[in-house]
Amino acid sequence: MNIIIPMAGMGKRMRPHTLTTAKPLIPIAGKPVVQRLVEDIVATCNQNIENIAFIVNPAFGKATEDMLLEVAQRLGAQGHICYQEKALGTAHAILCAKELLTGNVFVAFADTLFKANFTIDATKDAIIWTQKVADPSAFGVVRLAEDGQILEFVEKPETFVSDLAIIGVYYFKDGANLLKELEYLIDNDIKMKGEYQLTDAMEHMKNKDIKFYCDQVEEWLDCGNKDATVFTNKRMLEIKKDQEVLIDPTAVIENSTIIAPCYIGPDVVIKNSVVGPHVSVEKGTHIEFSLLSNSIIQEGSQLKSVHLENSLLGKYVQFQEKPQAISLGDYSFLQ
Repeated sequence: MNIIIPMAGMGKRMRPHTLTTAKPLIPIAGKPVVQRLVEDIVATCNQNIENIAFIVNPAFGKATEDMLLEVAQRLGAQGHICYQEKALGTAHAILCAKELLTGNVFVAFADTLFKANFTIDATKDAIIWTQKVADPSAFGVVRLAEDGQILEFVEKPETFVSDLAIIGVYYFKDGANLLKELEYLIDNDIKMKGEYQLTDAMEHMKNKDIKFYCDQVEEWLDCGNKDATVFTNKRMLEIKKDQEVLIDPTAVIENSTIIAPCYIGPDVVIKNSVVGPHVSVEKGTHIEFSLLSNSIIQEGSQLKSVHLENSLLGKYVQFQEKPQAISLGDYSFLQ
């Protein structure tokens, strides 16, 4: 089976963090989002993975491309870098890896993580993974028959159709058939809101008696904005606490308390501080006299005398809060 990971978006909702780092490369519990996504797919999928294609923007650079190829190699697959220079939609992004649209194909968009155990029924034409949501009007949803077959795709329904939101993870038995439908959209300039959409291609396939089925993930973790990313880091630390070494042996921790689960990366120095729970500290960061919870601190940062929660700091941040001189009278309340 081939895996295709579209990840060329510039992540405008995550600015300023994505001005210098592609959104799928933001670390979650010590690993970039895209690395966690691919590793979890390979670990839980009951298929042999031959190729992994990463659809990137050329602006991401060689260092990013080399890292992605190394991820694929470590997982025993051949890595491929494909370029999407303009944001022309999900269908266009997948088509950028047209050479790998053959045989069994698994597609996963790199702004989402999930907790699931895949058991792919390779005899099915196509499978779409979903998650129940409280407000389906903000998502693309599927309407199902009793046997789990998908009857209809509905994009952001104004009236209730279904609460099963499409999370951006798909299986196609025949990649060549998908390729044909994607090319049909481009050749006939079939767009929705100015972009070529995968849902249109799937609708054409369904109308030609390709049978789509629905499966559900246990948990869907979004990385679309700062708050969602910090929450995803929290959940991933909880999920991985018994599966991965989350405190690197090269970290120096002096006169400090680490409240698990936390990720403490290589060459981190933490002194006279309380860190955790749910904090990820990337390599080479120094923290002194600070109190941190539910946050992501990226590599090479310097923090002194700070109190942070629900925060996301970029690389090589220098942050020091000034001491305060305070005189408080009886029954004062300071928050």
